[in-house]
Amino acid sequence: MSTPGSTADNSVRDFQAQPLPRWQRAVLKVGSSLLAGFSDEPDGLDPRYAAGLARFIAQARAQQREVVLVSSGAVAAGRGRIDTGGDSLVLRQALASLGQASLMGFWQQLSDRPVAQVLLTHDDLRNRRRYLNARATLRELLKLGALPIINENDAVAVDELKLGDNDNLAAAVASLVDADLLLIATDIGGLYSAHPQRDPTARAIDRIERITPELLLAASGGAGKLGTGGMRTKLEAAAKATAAGIPTALFCGRNDAVVRALGEGQLHGTLVLAQGDRLRARKQWLRHAPSSGRLLVDAGAVAALHRQGASLLPGGVAGVEGDFRRGDVIEIVATTAGAEPFARGLAQYSATEIGRIARRHSNDIEAVLGFRYGESVIHRDDLVLLVAAHDDETPEVKA
Repeated sequence: MSTPGSTADNSVRDFQAQPLPRWQRAVLKVGSSLLAGFSDEPDGLDPRYAAGLARFIAQARAQQREVVLVSSGAVAAGRGRIDTGGDSLVLRQALASLGQASLMGFWQQLSDRPVAQVLLTHDDLRNRRRYLNARATLRELLKLGALPIINENDAVAVDELKLGDNDNLAAAVASLVDADLLLIATDIGGLYSAHPQRDPTARAIDRIERITPELLLAASGGAGKLGTGGMRTKLEAAAKATAAGIPTALFCGRNDAVVRALGEGQLHGTLVLAQGDRLRARKQWLRHAPSSGRLLVDAGAVAALHRQGASLLPGGVAGVEGDFRRGDVIEIVATTAGAEPFARGLAQYSATEIGRIARRHSNDIEAVLGFRYGESVIHRDDLVLLVAAHDDETPEVKA
């Protein structure tokens, strides 16, 4: 439990209960300040706060919801395995490598289902092919019922380790997995108008319509002894998530009552409202991003995309134009003469690969190519219609 009189204990009192936004898939970010430094645990990690968060994840699973965990703590776990002084960047990279196995084992002991480690860098999310690879892997892990645990690939992500950027990584992951909600567990109740331990007049901020420079200034200040990202980085992450249409909740992960309330759909903390609709924001990007090629599709595929919200399968592809790669934005055109593009999406396969599997059944993909990224050449989550067949009655395919 938290020290009596701390802001963690005051979370329920300071922050009014409010309903969480409706969600089916959430990203939960847990920092080092909630995992380490409370006792002489042999691996440097302490379950006193993590256990409650693990119970929340299990409860969400029982409610047929999905949670992706972004967890710090590898460096702390590494220090627990090898007693060494110093804090150089290269030492922290080495400690992160040493601690990864302990971190996974730590969460596995607390989890009622298999955990899966996924190491990412921001470069993985900027590169469209690696982005799709990571997304496909996470999608499959969730389908299998595993708990994906994401961390910075600290051994190679020098800038991210130096900046303590797991908060912003969590925001990027929320967009990557099409999350409905980003949850950031902190060691205080949420955002206050000033530092609550230094200013007795500081007031809790329950809800934020928009993150402003003034709010970022109010959130500035050093992180805890073990943490590397203070409240400012959490608000910066929230700004990125909400700009993508994903609401963000900041809450105290050290308060059992606060964590239990999350499982009941109630937040005692700060809710940052989404700026617009998540799907609409993604559709806008797909509409306007430069395209690298075209797929010609038959009438059956046109009807499936328009009326069923389906993915584009290789059997409906009649032709390939251009030399694009996996992850590129491409246009979809009907085979009728003079037809204009009616949809756009991210290619799951390269132009050469689609040419080889065109007109074939999805079950034949691996036999033809020797590998398989998925059954579709463009997944429905990565596709947007430009023109609906019947604007009044046909919904756009989700992007």
